[in-house]
Amino acid sequence: MADKKGIEVYLDLLSQPCRAVYIFLHHNKIPHTVKTVALRKGENKTPDFTKLNPMQKVPVMVDNGFVLTESDAILKYLATNYNAPEHWYPRQPERRARVDEYTAWHHANTRPHAAKVFIMEVLLPRMTGQPTDPAKLERALSELDETLEKLESMFLKRQPFLCGDDVTLADLLAVCELMQPLGGGRDILKERPKLATWRSRVQSALKDSFDEAHAVLYRLRDKSRAKL
Repeated sequence: MADKKGIEVYLDLLSQPCRAVYIFLHHNKIPHTVKTVALRKGENKTPDFTKLNPMQKVPVMVDNGFVLTESDAILKYLATNYNAPEHWYPRQPERRARVDEYTAWHHANTRPHAAKVFIMEVLLPRMTGQPTDPAKLERALSELDETLEKLESMFLKRQPFLCGDDVTLADLLAVCELMQPLGGGRDILKERPKLATWRSRVQSALKDSFDEAHAVLYRLRDKSRAKL
């Protein structure tokens, strides 16, 4: 059983995996302290943070001296050690395996493909001062579309959530990634009602913690729309 003195998490809420960890902690009322690491300011490359995580990435969790990196591992640790409701990461082997199946797939599909669109439409233009390359963006959107198709046909099928009848860590990781292109004003689920309904279902399950975590992304979206 984990000590309930509280944990520390190092986060930047513009980061999709950081939002997933933040939402999980808040929604499940797990005692914690947030340490903000501003990636845009290079705070992840300072000597102190590099000592904590040599990979220089967020999120990072510290629980009584136990340091853990990678959002997938952090979420599973929290779900297991802090008595989160069982539906998040089921104990029954087949149901747990379904969550693991998605999270293994997630890192080579949902995450890079949704992130690439955001990087091309928001980050690169800001960093370089150059407009988005239309041909490269079109290829990125095509790759993302293939991933969205798999999410619908393989994972959602006829069930309400990615791994069954209730929200799991899989849905949390996925929804945070699929929200990211919204920072550039692009709703990638606009033409996919099945996934859009799933997103609303996940958002309802997460309640206020969802919008609280995505506030920084909403502000970015509003700025991008104001430029149009």
